[in-house]
Amino acid sequence: MSNLIDIPHSPALPGLVFRHFRGPGDYPAMVRVANERAAADGDEWNLTVEELAIDYAPDEHFDPAHDLLLAEVDGALVGYWRIFWWVEENGPRVYSLTHNLHPAWRQRGIGRAALHWLESRAQTIAAGHDTSRPRVLQGYATQGNRYQAELLEAHGYQPARFFQVRVRPTLDDLPDFPLPDGLEVRPVRPEQYRAIWDADIDAFHDHWGVGEPDEEDYRRWQENEVWFQPALWQVAWDVATEEVAGQVRTFIDHAENERFGRRRGYTEFISVRRPYRRRGLARALIALSLRTQRDAGMTSSALNVDAASQTGATRVYEECGFQVAQINTLYRKPL
Repeated sequence: MSNLIDIPHSPALPGLVFRHFRGPGDYPAMVRVANERAAADGDEWNLTVEELAIDYAPDEHFDPAHDLLLAEVDGALVGYWRIFWWVEENGPRVYSLTHNLHPAWRQRGIGRAALHWLESRAQTIAAGHDTSRPRVLQGYATQGNRYQAELLEAHGYQPARFFQVRVRPTLDDLPDFPLPDGLEVRPVRPEQYRAIWDADIDAFHDHWGVGEPDEEDYRRWQENEVWFQPALWQVAWDVATEEVAGQVRTFIDHAENERFGRRRGYTEFISVRRPYRRRGLARALIALSLRTQRDAGMTSSALNVDAASQTGATRVYEECGFQVAQINTLYRKPL
């Protein structure tokens, strides 16, 4: 197989080629493009080679040899695009398109040509799937990435959901919300990892857009050194049944903090199983998470939330001092 890809209607730019993924040697340039794209659009996050390697490992939903497109100009990477798919519980089969075009190369037809390739690739993948459920293409644009939003909208994508980045700008004056009766928080032990993972999956069964994770997802979860920091987690157990009632899997991204010159933790992966909802458990766990972050030397905290969550999450986060800092848009159109 030739490494180059012939893209119909590719712009006639000197030195521009589209090609397949060559292997992990591509990761450093991909990380550079992603981080420079994010910085230009005001997205304060930091991607590392280690994180990219975990996320882009092959599985049944993503084959990097065929589902990844890279663009170079005179041998330098200027963008890359990915397609992967999953099946929502009680929803459509989703073919998700990830875009990273360096801002210096926008408005030259590269992104448009890549989007057409992604959609064509989605059609090829979908041809091997059953047609028992609807199929949708999905894209994403952060608040500052108007280029991506306009590209998707010009090709028939419509906003399907909005996601908020919320920040608690200080860890002073933290709330004190007690745990509900019959529940207790304990230090996390390795033999509890599976129960914690399964409880989170159970809690999210009724959430929008959720697919069923598999064993590969469980393995990758434990490999992610940024997200997987059990010493910081707050997990509530039912004393009577020894079941996980709810959790906040706190983490601190030290590389990101160094890049942006701040001390911020993340109050993330918040879930409460249905039998334990409406009792103040989420608020209590968030309060404990914020104290843990403060004790670790952090001065602010952030989280992400579906703006249309039906669980009352946005109200809880407001009560815990989190303010909306950014609103990002998820786009969809029928395949």
